[in-house]
Amino acid sequence: MSINSISREEMQDLAGSWDELNTTPATTSNKQLKSAEARRRIEQMREIRESGLTLEEARELGLLH
Repeated sequence: MSINSISREEMQDLAGSWDELNTTPATTSNKQLKSAEARRRIEQMREIRESGLTLEEARELGLLH
């Protein structure tokens, strides 16, 4: 199949389907967002603990808000 045998409509249909695949779902629930934030905070606390810093030192360094 050569490039000349593809019609303009077929190319537009393919390009439109790529756009749909590249979009992220906007229907992320509030519960999912809160869970993700909690996981990030837990991971951050683990890293601080592993580094040997105290919570006060981490706050002073701006690692905790």
